[in-house]
This record gives sequence, structure tokens and C-alpha cells, in this order.
Amino acid sequence: MKTSIATVTISGTLTEKLQAIAAAGFDGVEIFENDFLAFDGSPREVGRMVRDAGLQITLFQPFRDFEGMPEPQRSRTFDRAERKFDIMQELGTDLMLVCSNVSPLSLGGIDRAAEDFRDLGDRAAKRGLRVGYEALAWGRHISDHRDAWEIVRRADHPSIGLILDSFHTLARKIDVASIRAIPKDKIFIVQLADAPLIGMDLLHWSRHYRNMPGQGDLPVVDFMRAVAATGYDGPLSLEIFNDQFRGGSPKAIAIDGKRSLVALMDRVRREEPGTRIAVPEIPDRIRSDGVEFIEFAANEHEAAELGTLFRSFGFARAAKHRSKDVTLWRQGEINLLINTEREGFAHSAYLMHGAGVCAVGLRVEDAGATVARARALGAEPFEQAVGPGELKIPAIRGVGGGVMHFIDTKSDLGRLWEIDFEPVKDDTGTADAGLTAIDHVAQTMNYEEMLTWILFYTSIFATHKTPMVDIVDPAGLVRSQVIENADGSLRLTLNGAENHRTLAGRFIAESFGSAVQHLAFSSSDIFKTVAAMKRNGFTPLTISQNYYDDIEARFGLGPDLLDALRAHNILYDRDAEGEYFQLYSPNYGEGFFFEVVQRRKYNGYGAPNAPFRIAAQKRGIRPKDRVEI
Repeated sequence: MKTSIATVTISGTLTEKLQAIAAAGFDGVEIFENDFLAFDGSPREVGRMVRDAGLQITLFQPFRDFEGMPEPQRSRTFDRAERKFDIMQELGTDLMLVCSNVSPLSLGGIDRAAEDFRDLGDRAAKRGLRVGYEALAWGRHISDHRDAWEIVRRADHPSIGLILDSFHTLARKIDVASIRAIPKDKIFIVQLADAPLIGMDLLHWSRHYRNMPGQGDLPVVDFMRAVAATGYDGPLSLEIFNDQFRGGSPKAIAIDGKRSLVALMDRVRREEPGTRIAVPEIPDRIRSDGVEFIEFAANEHEAAELGTLFRSFGFARAAKHRSKDVTLWRQGEINLLINTEREGFAHSAYLMHGAGVCAVGLRVEDAGATVARARALGAEPFEQAVGPGELKIPAIRGVGGGVMHFIDTKSDLGRLWEIDFEPVKDDTGTADAGLTAIDHVAQTMNYEEMLTWILFYTSIFATHKTPMVDIVDPAGLVRSQVIENADGSLRLTLNGAENHRTLAGRFIAESFGSAVQHLAFSSSDIFKTVAAMKRNGFTPLTISQNYYDDIEARFGLGPDLLDALRAHNILYDRDAEGEYFQLYSPNYGEGFFFEVVQRRKYNGYGAPNAPFRIAAQKRGIRPKDRVEI
């Protein structure tokens, strides 16, 4: 598989872009003309820089407003083309992109355009060059790849071919099956981009909101299956126009780009038998059936505080690690670890971020295959020394540099709690509160990181993303998107903060980076659970009484249910499928908190209640640290 990316996709100077593209493992690069023009060096120098980075120039682009021009503009377009050919030969590339004409002077007509391209092909052939024609979704006369192909077909010139761009085809909802009939040798390059579904002008949508395949909502897999069916085996190139990418890290965006192409073509290989594009053989997306454990890093004093808090939730101390200062707390299927080691990863995480979640363990069908797929998609593996006879748990780095461990039952990893831990007797008399499992894990990050982690999770695991939701904080919006598997046993909520005045933004600032901000536990009867928790000493987050007056009117709740909700500070939501109950703890440390939920055929996350929960949490912040509202 030959991978390429346009320089316009990532931020930085041309030199920085090329370094990031090469480091991410791409084979080639499209030189976007503006990046070339802004560089203070000759075309030969640019070509040498590209080759020194181990790359090839797959395309020089764009050449605009060419076909169908009246005289004298037509003659000038050919003069312009000759000058571009001069640059291409010095750069050391043989392919130029011509996008469909948008000039108000341009004349329609398939045959007229075909004649122009035939003449341009003659000129290109004399120099050993090629020209690819792309239909812009907003082209004046040509906005459909089928029409562009007809022009190329009628031009009938070996130096003239078609450039297919997934955005231009999918944004106009053109049937991708039409691609399957195009001869593979007439497809000169394939450009790929995804995008969220937004109702807006095509040009504005294209120039500001494209993203990597798998980060948006367009059927890019179907598009590439159609391309693969032609037998095409040339470069796959990313051409992304995105305001967020323009201000982001070149290295991180380039890594995302390579990950998106590998994940995309892995799916195409599985769904379109016979594809001739050489795709790396990697394990399929990994099925996970939930969270095996959550690990907290803390010092001894904070460990005692967490232990008291865990007891109030009904957790009991169940085991100690055989060689490390790690304690296991358990209730139902929930395993919480408190790590107070003075060396190793957890201690480093504590020094950097303070007390909080440093690692998450997921139950997967094959832990080794999980790491193998993750590494093939550019994830960073994680290893740490273990004691004699202890398990070496496969792991990778995740959000905020935290660690994701993988536990399966096909190996000794399924006996983790027997092999690495020794049982302890907990005589404190803590009452079980009926918590059964981890419902979801909420990770908070800067908004510009969200696309990276959406792609990370959906490309490695057999999961899907739900529509993005805006969470209203009095100090701004927080964007929230959920990654979940088919049966809901794995749910991850990603919350992107756009400023540090929101509760989520404050957490990032105070914790020095992205991390898990809250855990939600499941209960089959939240009223019995909260009663037991209160007996254990738990004090819930206090919700405004005005909230309960509103939901009484909004949902028509009976007096008994409303009184119970009010008495226990439980939030309520309802949709067409069922009901949802939520109970929150006050903030712990720098904004971490816990949640208890009960679902009655409800698949959401109580987003309508978030403003009231956030307001209550902000009331609990110490005055000197109060977030500006």
C-alpha cells in the first residue's frame, strides 16, 4: 500500500511538514502549491528535501480554471500549464492535478473540455509528465466524477487520467458503484477525506471541516471498496482541509493520517475480496466486553482518602499485590486499584498529574492481538518490569499518556487476581451497595484532541461513535462524544473542553493534561444503592431544588417518585426507549468525581442533566479556586 498525504493537511513550515510526514511512515507527499510558494528555496531544493526524507512527490497541485475557457484565456491557460510543468520537472514529480473549472468565464461542453485535455496531454507527454482531472463538488460545469471520467475517456490520451476524491463524490451523494467500471490504469491517484455531516455550502464544508477517514460520517469505506474493485493499486493520498489541523501538532496529525489509511484499507481488504492494494496483514478490530479494572495513582494519605470514599460506595478491600504497593477494592464485577508505589509508571503519573486514574484495564478476546493491531496503527506499546512469577500484561499508551492494559481469558491473564494478588480479609463491615459493573469511563481532553482519540478507539476496537453532543457549562461549551460497542458493555465518553473556565477545562489545567475525569457505576436499583451508600457514610452531590420542580412538570412524574428523587439528589431523564437515573459524588481532588446510574432500556448518558450537575459541582469548588462563570 503506497500512502501519501498533502502538505495542506498539516500545520507548520514545509520543512516541519516533511519531517512529520516521513516520521509517520508515509511513502509520498502531495506538494500543495501554496506551501511551495511560501518556501524560500528553489523547486530543486524542495525535491531534494523530499527525497532526503525518504519520500516521493506523488502529486503537484492544484492547477485551476483550465478546461473550457474562451480565447484569449484559453491560450493563457496553456502558458500557465507550461510554467507548472517546468516546476514539476525541477521538483521531480510527474503528476499534476487539474480541478474542474469554477470560473464564470468557462464554457460548458464535454467535447470542448476533452479537446483541451487532449492538447494538454500532448504537451505533458513531450516532457514525460501526466495530468489528472478532478471533479470539484462545486465545479461550474463539472461537479461529478462520472462527467470528469467521460471527459478523460473522450480525451483518450495516455497522459490524461482521472483523480478520484472521496469528499467530492460523497459530499454530493453520488453513487460510488459507478467507480467500479472505470479502468484502473486511467485512475492516476486517489485522494481520501472524511467529514462530519453538516448542512452547509459545499465549498465551506470542504475547506474547513474535512477530517481523516474514520473521524467523520461519510461512507469512505464504500468509496474505497469501489476503487479497489477496479484493480487500482496506486497511491492513496490524504487531502484534508481542516481549521483544527492547521493549528495542531504536525507530528500527531501525520500519525492520525497514517493510522486512518491503515485502518481503512484493513476494512476494505476484509469487505472487498480480491483487492490488489497491498494491505498489511493485521488482526481484525478487537472485541472488548468491558472494563476489567481501573487503577489510581496516589500517595499514602490520598490512598486512605480514596479508601474511605470507596467504602462509602460499598467497596471492600479484597487483595494486595504480591510485590507492589497496590491494593484491590472490589464490588460486583468492579475492580479498583490504588497504587502507592514510589517508582514505576504509576509514580511518574502521580508526580505529573497528582492523584487520579493512571491506567485502565480492558477485557478483550485476545490481549496479544490487541497490542499487535494497536502497534500496526501507530499506538505506543508500554512495558514495565514485573516480579518473579508475576504476569506481564500487554499494554499500550492511551489518552494523556495513561496506560491501557488488556486482559483475556485464553491465557493466564484470566487468572490475574489469583497470580499477582494475595487475598486480604476486610473486617470493617462495609455494606455492599449493589453496584454491579462500570457503566462508562469518562475521559476529558482538549477539544482539538477528540478526533485523534475517536480514531484511536474506533480503529483498534470493534466500536462505533455516537453523534456529538454539546454540554452546556456556564463558562462555555464542552463537546461530548461516546465510543461504545454493540452491546453497551464498553462505553467511553470523550469530553472536549474548549477553554479552561469550564469544569472540564479546569480539570485539564489542574491535572496537567487529559485524563479520566469520572467513573460511572451501574446499579439495578439506585434507590436501594443510595440508601446503602448513605449508611456507609456517603454524601451525594446536592442538586438544586428548582431542578425537581422542572422535571415534575416536564415528565409528569408521580409524587412518590419525585419525592424519592429529591430526597436522594438523583437526576432523571427519559427518552422513547426508557428511563435513566443518575447520582453523583462531590468533587474529589482537582475535579474527579464518581457517578452511579441505573438504566431502564435507556441508551443515552443523561446529557440534558449535565448543566445542572455542573452547576452543583461548581458550587462545591473552594472560593479561592472557583471557576469564572
